[in-house]
Amino acid sequence: MITIRKITAEASYPVRHEVLRKGKPIDACLFEGDDLPTTQHYGLFEDDSLQGIISVFETSNPLFTEIRQKQIRGMAVLEHNQGKGYGKQLVQYCEKVILDSDCELIWFNARENAKGFYQKLGYTIEGTPFNIEGIGIHYVMWKKLST
Repeated sequence: MITIRKITAEASYPVRHEVLRKGKPIDACLFEGDDLPTTQHYGLFEDDSLQGIISVFETSNPLFTEIRQKQIRGMAVLEHNQGKGYGKQLVQYCEKVILDSDCELIWFNARENAKGFYQKLGYTIEGTPFNIEGIGIHYVMWKKLST
């Protein structure tokens, strides 16, 4: 059975480490703002086993004029479960949570190999690709929310 529920930042570290920070020290899994009261972390569980994660930060990007923005960070699904729709479930779950919080826009920095996944979910690329040192090429992507 698949469930999505709130988790702590620390609970996300094993998946962040395996998928997003492989080969780096575990402290590379700590994101600035992880422990703010406005930040939310969610885990996708298959039975009781954590298989995917996503975090929502209350952060604005100056590229966008909307006042109420949220940023998705650290979206990852363990490799053996990629392609099963778990990432889509996590993103759509967070879209609903974010929409319910009266937010106007979601944005994030997407890895180059994930941009097609996000485009299929209705996200748009803004600007040109950029490099995050030690991580790789990324794109700013966004989606306006409507009720």
